[in-house]
Amino acid sequence: MERSSSPYGLLARFRGPEPLLTAARALRDAGFKNWDTHTPFPVHGMDDAMGLKPSRVPLFVLVLGLGGAAAGMLLQWWVSVRAYPLTISGKPFFSWPAFVPIMFEVGVLGGATGAVLGFLGLSKLPRHHHELFSSAAFEHVTDDGFFVSIEASDPQFDADVTPEMLRRLGAVDVETVMTEEST
Repeated sequence: MERSSSPYGLLARFRGPEPLLTAARALRDAGFKNWDTHTPFPVHGMDDAMGLKPSRVPLFVLVLGLGGAAAGMLLQWWVSVRAYPLTISGKPFFSWPAFVPIMFEVGVLGGATGAVLGFLGLSKLPRHHHELFSSAAFEHVTDDGFFVSIEASDPQFDADVTPEMLRRLGAVDVETVMTEEST
């Protein structure tokens, strides 16, 4: 089995959060689609600079939370009315106020499950390997590195023009990241 390498994309390092924000705005305005920023801490305003849409995780939380609450109430109804109906002091079989605490707790459990599964699914995690991990410069992303990565699959990507554009935007280093492919 032979291994061949092809370019994954470019990795550009910037001096700090402000130059990175400026570069992110310029890349967004230039029409780049397959790119990301990597910072050691959250940078205020980066979502707007990148043109990111609001997260869809709250939708997962809502759907699974309401589904959990409904399932909790349905389970209690089934147990009290269908499976094991017990007459206690002449009370009705389905006394919903007594079931609200369990319905609430199962709804919270569903919402928390929706948050975790929505986050993992939308961010495509777990991912045990990424092409950027092969870059020695990228090791500084958790310490003091501010990076932009642009994938070669981006429609605006040009191996000759894009690195020069990143340098004009203030990149200190621009590196071509290669990907290993089995043939």
